[in-house]
Amino acid sequence: MLILSCSSKLQLLEGILRKSLPQTLSVHGALMNINRGNPVGHEVLVDSWPNFKAVLTRPRREDTDAVNWDQTFRIHGHQNGIYEASRDAATIKQVQFSSSSYFTYLHPDPNKIRARQLDPSLTLSTLNSSHADLLNETWPYGGNEQSRRYLATLLRSFPNRCILDSNGYLISWGIMDSFGALAHGYTLPEYRGRGYMTIVHKVLSVHVHEFGYPVYGNVALNNVYMQNLNEHLGSQRLSQLCHIISHVPKSPIVS
Repeated sequence: MLILSCSSKLQLLEGILRKSLPQTLSVHGALMNINRGNPVGHEVLVDSWPNFKAVLTRPRREDTDAVNWDQTFRIHGHQNGIYEASRDAATIKQVQFSSSSYFTYLHPDPNKIRARQLDPSLTLSTLNSSHADLLNETWPYGGNEQSRRYLATLLRSFPNRCILDSNGYLISWGIMDSFGALAHGYTLPEYRGRGYMTIVHKVLSVHVHEFGYPVYGNVALNNVYMQNLNEHLGSQRLSQLCHIISHVPKSPIVS
């Protein structure tokens, strides 16, 4: 595959991918972040240019092979057939394969989200690196040093919003990830049922929408609470599932 590094070509590619939303949500969001400062040092590959059929984004590497099969990696995508293609490739390369599927919710206009007023004793703020430990403890996929580093990178690199109590302690939050998705939304159990997640979601959604990002997020198939919340807020559930597919070699080099 070809590494696409020319800024004008990357801008052109972003416009082309935008015309194919929502099927291109993940790669479009990643490309938007690359074109706006590239905070996590990713690069773009295409199978050909300008008449491409496949687009990948990944951390920068020294070679032009699309994938390093000796290293653990994940593929995110909404396209039909991505699961089957990834499974077949894993079989050929003799690597372990696993997949998780998610509902994707897209909001057409976050300015229309209705949220209650924030209690004057609470503060709307942004997250910082000191919050990484709490996020790591509460994230279902967290609890280890690798997940903590990942979350700390998100906190340094992408928009986020949170609510602090009167003592400055974190009680509710949300982050945009490297794919432009709103993710890691969480409210501490003792503060739930008060509309805090809706406030955080609206403020963060309006912020990223002002910069041209589609407002979307992926929700686990068994997370009925977040599914109901998204529908209550006016988000539209896409017919395509988002697949997050892991490929793990027999002796993985974990990045």
